[in-house]
Amino acid sequence: MMEEALRATVRRFVEQELRPHVNDWEEAGTFPRALYKQAGELGLLALGFPEPEGGIPASYRQLQVLNEELCRTGCGGLLASLFSHRIGAPPIVHGGSAALRARVLPGIFAGEKISALAVTEPGGGSDVASLATTAVRDGDHYIVNGSKTFITSGMRADWITVAVRTGGAGASGISALLVPGDTPSLARTPLKKMGWWCSDTAELHFDQCRVPAANLLGAEHAGFALLMRNFNDERLMLAMHACFLAQACLDEAVEWAQQRKTFGKTLVQHQAVRHKLVAMATRIEATRAFIDSIVARMDGGEQPVAQVCMLKTFAAQTMQACSGEAVQILGGMGFMRGTVSERVYRDAKVYMIGGGAEEILNDLAARQLGWS
Repeated sequence: MMEEALRATVRRFVEQELRPHVNDWEEAGTFPRALYKQAGELGLLALGFPEPEGGIPASYRQLQVLNEELCRTGCGGLLASLFSHRIGAPPIVHGGSAALRARVLPGIFAGEKISALAVTEPGGGSDVASLATTAVRDGDHYIVNGSKTFITSGMRADWITVAVRTGGAGASGISALLVPGDTPSLARTPLKKMGWWCSDTAELHFDQCRVPAANLLGAEHAGFALLMRNFNDERLMLAMHACFLAQACLDEAVEWAQQRKTFGKTLVQHQAVRHKLVAMATRIEATRAFIDSIVARMDGGEQPVAQVCMLKTFAAQTMQACSGEAVQILGGMGFMRGTVSERVYRDAKVYMIGGGAEEILNDLAARQLGWS
């Protein structure tokens, strides 16, 4: 799909099917499952995945266009759940058998089934190599025991890509296993969050869950590398969201400042407000330029891990700063539920934590650059 045709398609979807309902979905704490099917019919869920199982190959630049338009909703939680397959499906693509891929992926890309990734555990957030959920081989099944938390689409996912320990301590004992959502003895608990209200987030509990051994993704004990290759793309997508949601805040702040009058003139006629808007625009332009640079490198075949870590952190800081300034410019209205700036302001913190907390990513970047 050409970039401009893609942009037009996504913009229509956003304007007609998403933006009019975002506030209601946020208040309800969920959105209709039928939305996956709508996105699937437009090809949006298949974008960036291989053709054989129903995917639509796409460049990172095309994914940038997709995310830029989706962020016009001003609702990161909606995007996190609606596109949770972007982190749940890649290990299936890269590690699943041909039969498993053919059985699972077409339904996910069509929006008929929901995919989630379950790595984080209650006892250790970013320390993936120390995960404790176990999978013990028993004939043609694995017996899974343990818990996962902060799982996006965790309540209604039909397919859950789970990081499990099949071997000894450390990264070399980790495998990836695709767990059907209807597996007996799999329990799910919904979680209440500061932001991302309409995003389905859950804690998962596996109690002697029997999962077919054929659902192993990649080789046994080789799941760590399979899961790690996910993270560069995830962090880039989070950085895009952060930047483009900051833009949504700026757009709302500019519109408000051009209409709202104080002391006989519009807000934008006050120098202090103009300077705030320019400072926001400057941060966003710098973040866009960083994104453009990384996208060009990744479309050229590079995997600049250190720079993606830095970008994700930088973009999250841009989102936090711009949403805060937008709330300030809107004043009392910025504190009211239903404004974009209020929603993005309370969502901003998850972008500084999800996909790797700022401190973890700074340390990873330093190691990648040979500084530690």
